[in-house]
Amino acid sequence: MKALITGGNGFVGRHLAEHLMALGDQVTSVDVECDVADTQAMQSVVAAAQPDVIYHLAALSHVGTSWSNPSEVLRVNVIGTASVLAASRATAPDAMTVVISSAEVYGVVQPSQMPLNEGAAIRPVTPYAASKAAAELVTLQAVLGYNQRAITVRPFNHFGPGQSTNFFIPAMANRLLRAEEQGLTSIAVGTLTTRRDFTDVRDVVRAYRLLGEHGTSGETYVVASGVDRSMQEIADELRRVVHSSVTFAEDPELLRPADIPLLRGDSQKLYDATGWCPTIDFTTSLEDTVAALR
Repeated sequence: MKALITGGNGFVGRHLAEHLMALGDQVTSVDVECDVADTQAMQSVVAAAQPDVIYHLAALSHVGTSWSNPSEVLRVNVIGTASVLAASRATAPDAMTVVISSAEVYGVVQPSQMPLNEGAAIRPVTPYAASKAAAELVTLQAVLGYNQRAITVRPFNHFGPGQSTNFFIPAMANRLLRAEEQGLTSIAVGTLTTRRDFTDVRDVVRAYRLLGEHGTSGETYVVASGVDRSMQEIADELRRVVHSSVTFAEDPELLRPADIPLLRGDSQKLYDATGWCPTIDFTTSLEDTVAALR
């Protein structure tokens, strides 16, 4: 199978490319050298690759920093999605486009609403979440309006070896490692009460590949472990993995303008379509993340 990955040099893109090639797929990747919001540029890329599946990962994906430049987030994440879909229609009309959204689109939800599935209401709070919700509508319109083959995937939080330290788990692991080196006894943190559903990135890209082959056009699929953990629990487990004795001190300057207290997903629909379930133990994922940073 021939695959095109946008955002191919990113954290998830690299893991996806490695997984696809291990299965024998022919992979073409593009990243910052091609502005995904430039439809003509994307048409050239898609025409050259002639993919069976397009995995559209390219995005400005940091939730916290989306507050400082929401217009650019919308340009890349929404116009970029429309551009990729248009390029596919023009030059590879039979390709399946797998558009990666985010569980952030659900916004603030109550514990009684957990776990969240594809039918749950979306109420985006952050600029990033709003851009992903809009990209989902752009994708649905392409299916309904142009009869295009496309699906939306809503992954919950994922992490693993090679993730940027802009994100919580590698950031915390890196700070613990540096604190040990510097002999610090305490490090400043933001809120540790929020709870998230984390999956190893290597399991997540397996889901993307399965959906590229077996997903039903026009559908949305959640990718999640089904287990939520507090940031405090994760920080404590990282401290154990790193063999650190530092303490955590909450710093108001590190708190976000708005945060979602709890997210937990339900991947039953994905399982029914593909048989997917997570295979990598959470502690193993933490240990591999720390090892990569070391």
